Amino acid sequence: MIEEQVVLVDPQGRELGLQEKMHAHREGALHLAFSVLLYRETGGGREFLMQQRAMGKYHSGGLWTNTCCSHPRQGESMEQAGIRRLGEEMGVSGISQLEDIATFLYRAELDNQLVEHELDHVLVACVSDLTIEPNISEVMRYRWWPQAELEQAVVSEPEQFTAWFSQVLDYVVQY
Repeated sequence: MIEEQVVLVDPQGRELGLQEKMHAHREGALHLAFSVLLYRETGGGREFLMQQRAMGKYHSGGLWTNTCCSHPRQGESMEQAGIRRLGEEMGVSGISQLEDIATFLYRAELDNQLVEHELDHVLVACVSDLTIEPNISEVMRYRWWPQAELEQAVVSEPEQFTAWFSQVLDYVVQY
């Protein structure tokens, strides 16, 4: 089995090299990441496709977060990586385009003595008809979450969400 690697970067996003994924998360090394948030427009307003991370994930198990997130492979565009992970994580296909709307830097100490230190690209797409067949090793549950309810939940119960999600949501709502 090939070990998964992340792309190390400086705060401006210049590539510095590769590092094995778990090693980077133990050290807190700054690396590239992306967060995809799919949404749909309904008669009641905008809804976001959210997932609850599987309990067996290497960190943040059981927490709610954006549609999917991960790390691009070396030489892979953010859009290609996002589309790949939508398939691997959520079983979503047929998304041909994601829009990279924002990039932010964050560092968060997580469970399992791991640190997320990422230059995170926020990728979005508006969808209408979608087949979702999540990978149960990645996703415990998913739901379409109305924007107003989600914004309220992030404020009133932040412990239910991943460390990066509130920033992702802020960028998408501003978009």
